[in-house]
Amino acid sequence: MRLDTLLHANFTLLDDAVTDWSTLVNHLEGLKKDAEEGLHQAADKADWAGLNAQVSKEFIGKTAGEFSDAHTQAKTIHSILSDTRTELKGHHRRLVDAIDGGRKKNLKVIAYEGGFTVTTDLPPEGRADADTDNKGDITALRDELQRILDQASESDNSAKSVLQSIADQSKLGFSDADYADRDSAAAAVKKADELAKLVRKDPEGLTVADFKRLNTGLKEYANDELFAERFATVLGPEKTLEFWTGISDPGRGNHELAHACLDQFDDLQRNLGLTLAHATQSDSAAMGGWKRQMIDIGDKPIYGNSGGPMGFQVMSNLMRTGDYDDRFLKDYGTRLMETERKLTGNGAHGNGVWQRTGGSAWLNRIGEDSGSDPLTGYLKGLSNSPDAATDFFNQRYVSKDDPDNPFEWDSDDEDEYKAKKELSNFQYLFEERDWPQETDSKGDDLHTGKNNLALALEAAVTGHPAGERPTMDTPAHNEGQTKLFESLVSSISEDTTRLTDNTFMSDSIGQIAAEYLPDIDRAASDVDPHPDNNDEDARESWERIQNLYPVAESSAEMNHRDVSRFLFAVGQNPEGYSAVEVGQKKYMCYLMEYHLNPDLPEGCRPHHDLELTIRNIARHSGEVSGTLAMGRNEAVAGPSDLKDKEYDHAVSQLKNVISGTVGTGVGVGTSFVASPVVGAGVGGAAGTATSVVLEELFKDAEGSAKDAAGPKIGEDWENGQDNNMKYTRRAASEAARAHGLEHPSDVGTWAETESSRGFLDAGEWMDRVGAELVTDR
Repeated sequence: MRLDTLLHANFTLLDDAVTDWSTLVNHLEGLKKDAEEGLHQAADKADWAGLNAQVSKEFIGKTAGEFSDAHTQAKTIHSILSDTRTELKGHHRRLVDAIDGGRKKNLKVIAYEGGFTVTTDLPPEGRADADTDNKGDITALRDELQRILDQASESDNSAKSVLQSIADQSKLGFSDADYADRDSAAAAVKKADELAKLVRKDPEGLTVADFKRLNTGLKEYANDELFAERFATVLGPEKTLEFWTGISDPGRGNHELAHACLDQFDDLQRNLGLTLAHATQSDSAAMGGWKRQMIDIGDKPIYGNSGGPMGFQVMSNLMRTGDYDDRFLKDYGTRLMETERKLTGNGAHGNGVWQRTGGSAWLNRIGEDSGSDPLTGYLKGLSNSPDAATDFFNQRYVSKDDPDNPFEWDSDDEDEYKAKKELSNFQYLFEERDWPQETDSKGDDLHTGKNNLALALEAAVTGHPAGERPTMDTPAHNEGQTKLFESLVSSISEDTTRLTDNTFMSDSIGQIAAEYLPDIDRAASDVDPHPDNNDEDARESWERIQNLYPVAESSAEMNHRDVSRFLFAVGQNPEGYSAVEVGQKKYMCYLMEYHLNPDLPEGCRPHHDLELTIRNIARHSGEVSGTLAMGRNEAVAGPSDLKDKEYDHAVSQLKNVISGTVGTGVGVGTSFVASPVVGAGVGGAAGTATSVVLEELFKDAEGSAKDAAGPKIGEDWENGQDNNMKYTRRAASEAARAHGLEHPSDVGTWAETESSRGFLDAGEWMDRVGAELVTDR
């Protein structure tokens, strides 16, 4: 900063800016509160119907979030401007005081373009002796003035840098970067520069102290927007990959670090991954270049002509933690699958390049797999990013018109022409890929890649990160998600061993199914979702099913056969079984509460006859439970060595997840039932039947899990049928009682009777497809 600029500074405009931003912060605070309490919370409770309910709620939720981010950003900018003004005014006062002090010592300060000078202010005849006497004072004043100007420059430049960085974080909307003052924001940028410089060193020269300093710093600042963007862009893509490989590679690694810090490598991988994920959320030009370059070098050896793993192999392992930018994940995945096609002949053979060998770098320190297959880490990254996951799985892997397509439709006739089969990324990875082999320290096979595939599918199909539960803000299923669910059901129905031979995937597949129970119940009705316009009876039948099982936005369309085979396969694993069974009981309860509500608009009730409505709900619910029970019996009686206790234990464990969240279990109260696991209740009666039934279900499961003897197969089937009847009767009668309907016991009888029929229907359906399942084996 120039001396005359600070000396003659007019702070009026800066004062006005601070005042204006303070006013804006206060206004946004009120708007933020109004948006959350007046719009968002009210929208969650509103009795809106159909598509409008979901679209409006999603829009309002996002809008409320924007107000929150706008308030956060305005508050941060105000803090930075206020701090900078205070500091600059302080520097200004010190400068004036210093010059006045020099004047008292007969010293004069002369500013010129590019600098200033300090000299004596005595007349010429007295300067000869004074120059010698005042030399020390001149030097001292000059140094003091320079320190003040340097500090003022630091205040000004750091404010400019931080404000520019905040503005760059989001091209559209607002950044949620939150800093209490300018110093904390500036400290984040400074720390990023320091740690990036440390990482750019040759990994062999990294000391134990350096490693701990880096790990601690990344952990502290991993979720800091300014730090993450600055660290990633200063480090650069190539140095990022070289650093992590250099740490992990046994041939190039630092033996001192490997000996002293090996047990901390997993923490470093997590913290580095979280930092890079946060960095990709930035819209800055520098970060845009970083993302493009990282993708460009993905299919190249990181050491160039000297070899080393591919960029994709290294970077994908850093994607196992954090929420990466969706656009980056989509572009990265597209290039990753292009490389997979090149290395496998479009999937005709395995990928030997990504198969770990004895001399390969051990690129993963989170879990037991080596990290050589980049799809393993990438799929874990997708499990945290639902939108990117949906897009990735629906992308085409190979076209039926591609002359090098190795996949053909099956045919029993050897002489018949076999048409080429088009595959999506989902179909290739779930059905066809020859996954690189991985083993643990005991030599047992690892299935981390396929397990991460299931997690990514969970995110892609449900619309929320894997392992989480949907909330009121989770959007209704869109067309891409329902299309993927249709493909998943069809694939498992076509060959149930795709799931039963990979039971470690069943917890995710079960959770997916639990969030598509309205779609499953629709399919079990055998009503054509595309009736002929001239067939009035068919149109009325489909309208009744739509009202019986309302679905906001997009609905999956499947046939009864595929749904039954799918549920039968899911039921052969305790976690998969429990997710769907508990979900179906909860969904059934909410349907009862919803349709028995006397205030429900007439157009939303599927039958003018209430009894017929209750019987339909009970029958379809009973069929789902019966199909799951048959899958359970298949597993217990088969070679898998599963016990009934394991199933009951898995059911009882969901008590901790579902208890206390009855009001966020299904879309009841919005005049549609979007999902059995998300939504709000219906007035004061909300959750009455659900609470009672689930409490009884968990109590029964806990008791059975502790039972030393356990039932035989035939007894278990009968117990399942009896319990299903009991729960359904209780749900219907409690809902009728809660809504003040007459003769709730009659309502319970309708439900109980029809539930038994639905349970037995499952047996008939499985008899029809049983021969097909045996043939499959």
